[in-house]
Amino acid sequence: MSKPKDQQTVTPYLILSDVEGFISFTKKVFGAVETEMHRDDNGRIMHAQVDIGGSILMMGESTHEWKPQPAGLFIYVDDADSSYKLALENGAESITEPADQNYGRSCGVKDAYGNTWWITSV
Repeated sequence: MSKPKDQQTVTPYLILSDVEGFISFTKKVFGAVETEMHRDDNGRIMHAQVDIGGSILMMGESTHEWKPQPAGLFIYVDDADSSYKLALENGAESITEPADQNYGRSCGVKDAYGNTWWITSV
């Protein structure tokens, strides 16, 4: 198998109605870095990528043929409480408040783009 050096073997690919908004959310809440952005002649984002702590998320804008396909994402962070607060400040809604679990401090949010984030620090 051959793959680009900067890619993991399995990469989430999200189809979203607002890719720019989602990228902004991931930058503000999780420190994402935008690594790719490709638009069509009409300015629609056909493909974009962000890197969050060495993990790549790929995405493109939804169309009539490709309806939105949000995801459930599990993310390790340094401070679950701070990330939870940042997520809420940036338009996410709470699913579960931060609490100590047997696997770490964990909480859940749903972002404004339909994705569920399970945020955990150990």
